[in-house]
Order: sequence, then C-alpha cells, then structure tokens
Amino acid sequence: MNKFMGVLENVLLPIADKLNNNRYLSALRDGFMVALPLIIFGSIFVVIANFPFLDKVISADAYAKYQDALGPASAATLSIMGLFVIIGIGYKLTQFYKVDAIYGGVVALASFLILTPQVVEKVTGVIPTASLGAQGMFLGIFTAFISSELYRIFVQKNWTIKMPPGVPDAVSRSFSALIPITLTLTIFLVVRILFSYTPYDTVQNFIYTIIQQPLTHLGSGLPATIVAVLLIQIFWFFGLHGQIIVNSVFDPIWYALNDDNLKAFQAGTELPHVITKQFIDSFLVGMGGSGMTLAVVFLIFLIGKSRQVKELGKLGGPAGIFNVNEPIIFGLPIIMNPLVLIPWLLAPVIVTIVTYVAMSTGLVPRPAGVIVPWTTPVVLNGFLATGNAWQGGVLQAINFLIVAVIWWPFLKILDKNYYETEKYESNSKAS
Repeated sequence: MNKFMGVLENVLLPIADKLNNNRYLSALRDGFMVALPLIIFGSIFVVIANFPFLDKVISADAYAKYQDALGPASAATLSIMGLFVIIGIGYKLTQFYKVDAIYGGVVALASFLILTPQVVEKVTGVIPTASLGAQGMFLGIFTAFISSELYRIFVQKNWTIKMPPGVPDAVSRSFSALIPITLTLTIFLVVRILFSYTPYDTVQNFIYTIIQQPLTHLGSGLPATIVAVLLIQIFWFFGLHGQIIVNSVFDPIWYALNDDNLKAFQAGTELPHVITKQFIDSFLVGMGGSGMTLAVVFLIFLIGKSRQVKELGKLGGPAGIFNVNEPIIFGLPIIMNPLVLIPWLLAPVIVTIVTYVAMSTGLVPRPAGVIVPWTTPVVLNGFLATGNAWQGGVLQAINFLIVAVIWWPFLKILDKNYYETEKYESNSKAS
C-alpha cells in the first residue's frame, strides 16, 4: 500500500500542482464562478415555471401566460451564460497580469461577438441566442484567452495614449485602453473576414464542428465520466481540491450537455443526455460534498465508538447536510489515509454507474438542465435536478445507502483503531 501511494504521489502531485497553478485554468474556473449566481437565478425560475402538476390545476392559457411571464429570467441568464463566463475569464486573466481588468473583460466579450454569427434566417444584425450560451462556450473560452493576452501585450508594450496631468482618472484610463483594444479587435475582425471565405463561414461553426462536438460526445459517455470522477477523488486524497482542478477542464463540456437538456426540457421533448453538469453536481457532489461523505457522517452516528470520530460527526454533520465536507475530509482524515482509500475511490464510481444505468434505462428521469444550488440538501437536490421528479430524490436515497454500505467495514476498522488508541492512552495516564 505504501509503495502504491508513493507512486501515485510522485506521478500525480506534480501534475496536479501545475494544473492548480495554471493561469488559464484558474481564469477558466473563476470565470464560471462569476457566472454561477446568474446561472442559479435562471435555474430557480426554470424550476418554478415548470412546477409539477401546475398545468393540471390552472387552464392551458393561464399556464402559458405564467410560463411566458417567468421566461425572461432564464432567457437573460441561462440562455446567454457564455457571455458572463467570457467576461469573467477576460477579467480574471487580465487581472493576473496586473493590467486594468475591466477592459480585459469587455475586450474579450467584444472579440467573441465579432466572431459570432450575426444572421438568423437571412436577417442580418441578429445574433442567435444559442451562440451566446453553451453552444458558443468553446469559442468564447479560446477567444477570451487570446484577446486578453493580446490586450495585455499591447498595454505592457506601452502602445497607449498618454493623457496630460489633470485629466480625470476615468478619462485617462479610457484613452490608455483605446489603442490596445483597437488593435485586438481589429485582429479578430480580420480573422472573421478570412473565415467568411471558408466552407465553415464563421469561426464558431468551425470550432463547434471540429472541436466542440467530438469533445462533447466524449464527455457525455460513461468511461470519460468515470475517469473524471476518479481524478477528483485522487486529487482530494493528496490534499488538492479535485473538484476545482477537474471541473476546470470538464465544465465547458458538461455545461454544453446541460444546456441541450434544458432546451429539451423547456420544449417538452426527450432529454438527450444522461451525463451533464447537474449529473455530477447533484448525484455525486450534491450528496454531502466530494466523495458523498454525508453517508459517512450517518455511519459515524450509527457505529462510531471513539471520541475522535463521534466529535467529528457532531462537527461535520450540520455542514454535511448542505454539502460542505471539509471537516470530514481533513478531520477523519481522508487525505493521505490508506485505510479509507478504497471506499473513497470506489463509492463514487459505483454511484456513477448506478445513476447512469438508472437514467439511461428510463427508471429515473435524466437531469433537466436546471442548475440546483450546490448547498441544496440530498433528496430535495435530486428532485429539483430531474425537473421536480420524485424518482430523482429516491435515486439519491439509494445512492446514499450504497455509499454507506461500501464505507461500513472501513469506517469500522478506522473507528476501532481510534478507540483502542484512546483507550490505551487513557489507561497510560491512569497508571
């Protein structure tokens, strides 16, 4: 076991450290965090607009007006979530270079809009909403990275207009950003013109066809999801925030899949994907945090004998209900603890497979595409994530029991070791 852990540590820790400190992945992660409150707001109103059985209680006309009244909440947030992510990435990446960050955010947005198709059904000057959401996410991410880099290079080369002393700071900053922004946006305009002579017509069509579609297909499969889940658990085992590291890579894929399901859910058609952002967040993370440790807290109260484990249960229980599990991860501990490595890795994989099979066979509805706040307690979380379907809550309860069964023998051994150590120390003090 020690040799195995040594190999994992030597191989994974350097990789994880580089990923965790990579400025592009950090900007990507922070960009999604900027958009998250808006995404959750839109998701809440999608749930409210599709409240179960409401269409049976009120007339069809009243129900349609009700949904139309609430529709702008999701249309102004979820449907154009790519815009918020792009601004966040541009802002955070420019801020990393200690350049005026607000201009990094707006130049990223403007660069993306230049490359975005602006024709809907032969009407020019109209940007399709789909291009501003998850479908345009990959182009938006690349554009934000490149435009922010170009902008900060031009600024750092001092290709700026210097205003005389006494000019208000806001005016001076605006003129200082003028040349770098002009040069950056001109480059993207030239790229757009060049692509208009290709079979793809626009950069977004090219990105979506060549990169996004194949990656989305890969990310929607069970094998890739299991790999992602295992990496999250392994990184956490070595004390690194696996959720942040892995999500930085997979979030664009999972959000695109989520958006497909949301559109189908709102249209009342069959949901196309099982694996989505909410599949991960509700049926894995949304059960007590990474590793689904709420079941561990339950077992602590059921079988715990040692003082250390009992006190940890009291500390971690209330937080675990709302999917905050740092007390368990660092207090049990799970980090670098070989006694819990097997259940820590095995339980999420088993739950991923069970959830995937249950949804792909139709026993449980697929995630509806709504973003449920990550602090939502288990069962309610599954209910909301599947579009207010009771089966989602039941599946979470079953998964909870699966995790508890897998952890039972390992936690019993750990608790026994703590109990015997405490007993020995108590007897030593008494003598």
